[in-house]
Amino acid sequence: MNQKLGRSSMRPEKPVFVLNSASIVGTKEGQGPLGLLFDKVGQDDMFGCRTWEEAESTLQKEAVGMALDKAGLTPEDISFIFAGDLLGQSMATSFGISSYQIPLLGMYGACSTCGESLTVGAMCIAGGFAEKVVCVTSSHFASAEKEFRFPLEYGNQRPLSASWTVTGSGAFVLGGDGKKARAGITGMTVGRIVDFGLKDSMNMGACMAPAAASTLEQHFADFGCGPEEYDKIITGDLGKVGQRVLLDLLSRKGYDISEQHMDCGIEIFDGETQDTHAGGSGCGCSAVTLSAYILKQLQERNWKKVLFMPTGALLSKTSFNEGMSVPGIAHAVVLETV
Repeated sequence: MNQKLGRSSMRPEKPVFVLNSASIVGTKEGQGPLGLLFDKVGQDDMFGCRTWEEAESTLQKEAVGMALDKAGLTPEDISFIFAGDLLGQSMATSFGISSYQIPLLGMYGACSTCGESLTVGAMCIAGGFAEKVVCVTSSHFASAEKEFRFPLEYGNQRPLSASWTVTGSGAFVLGGDGKKARAGITGMTVGRIVDFGLKDSMNMGACMAPAAASTLEQHFADFGCGPEEYDKIITGDLGKVGQRVLLDLLSRKGYDISEQHMDCGIEIFDGETQDTHAGGSGCGCSAVTLSAYILKQLQERNWKKVLFMPTGALLSKTSFNEGMSVPGIAHAVVLETV
């Protein structure tokens, strides 16, 4: 049974489905265009906790609990959980989901972690290693700013190229029974590290766009298709700046995705009324948008087939302070109506 396709893609022979999902976000996200679609909107971005980091752990814990409840499952029904976040040693995950006592495989792909976890989770089910798994990731504006940029108390000015880290968590239950599933996973393309030498940590979109272009070009080659195959080609958090870079890079390769392209970072905030500059970012950005909006469109058959491709900037505060560049990565998942 060969499920490998081309250089870096896979087409599962055994069906894999998103059985159900859940999304929880902060106050700013709840005030955005998708606010009414999220399962839960926090009244306070501390979520009743003492620290920002504890708040992010709470996001993951509640997202997993809601996803399991909606799927009618318990932690004992889940073989593995694939989870990660942006913080050092994935501490939001470690402290957030430990109480479930589900065997954990930690993920880190920066803001592409949702795509990475869905890919590995689908591989696990298609390979017969599990019947049901959970994929979850999170981010928090305040904890990410402290980890990668400046403490909020510093009050630094943000350039127009900067994105706003989404406070939120998205959790997904995957399995092989599609009777009541939200969508089917019919293909995956694993990205590679792409580094154009950019060093501006306030311009994540431009740093990640080359990786998105690379993964998309490889996906088209592996699957023998083009942009017309999809109702939507959805990147994670390139924002307005990264979107322009992506479209330009692909046009040089002969691909025009301007009609199909959508970016979660652009969709989640209102650029006219919310001061988020280039758009949204963070692990939670693509995860909550997928759960609340994209899967809804597939369920209602407004879209039949989409390519979901979260993007990640592989930097750390150490690498940035030592003057290193910001490499990017992107992983693509094919989602179809059931």
